[in-house]
Amino acid sequence: MPLKIAVVAGSLRAGSFNRQLGAALASLAPADITLFDVPIGDLPLYNQDDDAAPAPAVQAFKAAIAGADGVIFATPEYNRSIPGVLKNALDHASRPYGQSVWAGKPAAIIGTSPGKTGTAMAQAHLRTILAFLDMPTLGQPEAFVQWSDDLVTADDRIGEASRAYLQGWMDRYAALVRLHAAR
Repeated sequence: MPLKIAVVAGSLRAGSFNRQLGAALASLAPADITLFDVPIGDLPLYNQDDDAAPAPAVQAFKAAIAGADGVIFATPEYNRSIPGVLKNALDHASRPYGQSVWAGKPAAIIGTSPGKTGTAMAQAHLRTILAFLDMPTLGQPEAFVQWSDDLVTADDRIGEASRAYLQGWMDRYAALVRLHAAR
C-alpha cells in the first residue's frame, strides 16, 4: 500500500515558487510514496473559542493531515521567519490541546526563494515549531534552495541542475517515513 505524504505550501500566492517546488517533488517520489497537496488558504484565523466547533475548512484540513503518513512543508521566508498563514495552519491542526494531528508524523522541510540563502531562517524557525509538535523531522540533508527559472520544468518536474541533490533529499525523507510507518 502506498504511503501518502501531505505537501503543505506556506504561500497563498498564485505563482508561489514553493507550491511549484512542492508539486514537482512528486516527480522524485519513490513508487511506494504518493504526494498530495493540502491547501491552507481557506483556513480562518485560529481562535481558541472555535475549538469545540471548528469550521468545515479546518475539519477538512485536519482530516487530510490525519490521513497522511508524513508531511512535507515547502515554506517561503517572510521577514526571516515562516509566513503567518503557515503558522495559522500549524496552530489549527494542533488544537484543541491534546488532539494534535501532527504528533508522530515524520516531517521534511524545504523552501525556495530567489535569495542565495533560500529559506534558511524560516526553516530554522519551522524546525523549532515541529519539534514542539512532536514531529520527527528530517535533519540531513537540509534543502535551502535558491529559485531559478529552471528549478521546475514546464511539465512540473525538478530541473536537471537540482535533480540529483533533491533526489537524495527525497530518498532520505522516504526512508524516514518508511521507518515510522513500520512502527
